[in-house]
Amino acid sequence: MIHCSMNPRAALRPLSDRGLKYCTDACLRRYLEARNWNVDKSKKMLEETLKWRSTYKPEEIRWHEIAVEGETGKVYRANFHDRDGRTVLILRPGKQNTTSLDNQLRHLVYMIENAILNLPEGQEQMVWLIDFTGWSLSTSVPIKSARDTINVLQNHYPERLAMAVLYNPPRIFEAFWKIVKYFLDAKTFQKVKFVYPKNKESVELMRSYFDEENLPTDFGGKAILEYNHEEFSKQMVQDDIKSATLWGFDNKLQSTGTDQSGPEITPEPICLAPAAS
Repeated sequence: MIHCSMNPRAALRPLSDRGLKYCTDACLRRYLEARNWNVDKSKKMLEETLKWRSTYKPEEIRWHEIAVEGETGKVYRANFHDRDGRTVLILRPGKQNTTSLDNQLRHLVYMIENAILNLPEGQEQMVWLIDFTGWSLSTSVPIKSARDTINVLQNHYPERLAMAVLYNPPRIFEAFWKIVKYFLDAKTFQKVKFVYPKNKESVELMRSYFDEENLPTDFGGKAILEYNHEEFSKQMVQDDIKSATLWGFDNKLQSTGTDQSGPEITPEPICLAPAAS
């Protein structure tokens, strides 16, 4: 448990009920880790996330609002975990089927929230498997969109990504990567793994993280990868209900955009300092 003091510098301003639900001890630890246990920087980062969540409202996004983005299976939650029990998101940028960058980001945020919702108890991180089949510069997102996406992941979901596997990217991806990598902070950069099916070290890396029987052939495993949009949609609708229960609002009302954030209340001072050893 994170040690608490009455230091007003470390106390967050009054939070809504959703803010209180978000700011668990585990959450505070993630923000501290992301800023190398610098209390002031962690506090600022968390406050910026709370401000973002109050306006973007990621927990209110519903599947029916972004389902068209998922029709080709370009981003979806896998039906298997890695060896550590982490949720796996499969991303297939070559399956891009829409043009609205805002909706594409909204879809990705929904899937990140969904991955977190489905984490097993005691696990806080997810793994991304990115399949570059069919990817080209013409199907890639603009640099600004890539930067915005990275900023959301790094700034508002700190320490949620355990590893991002870039599986068999084409040579032309190098030009895109040379620019995009500068948007990554040092910690996120270390989590990006380039994997090539004919490279022995790459194969061993995948085996160390995944059971071959569960891993799809698209990523060097033995399982058959099939995305069924209709079946996946049914899962997401059920997860929307689960999310509504978790955040404490009525699913039917929330899908219409009704604000259920609740009254502002003053919590006990929250300290972002680590416990004394």
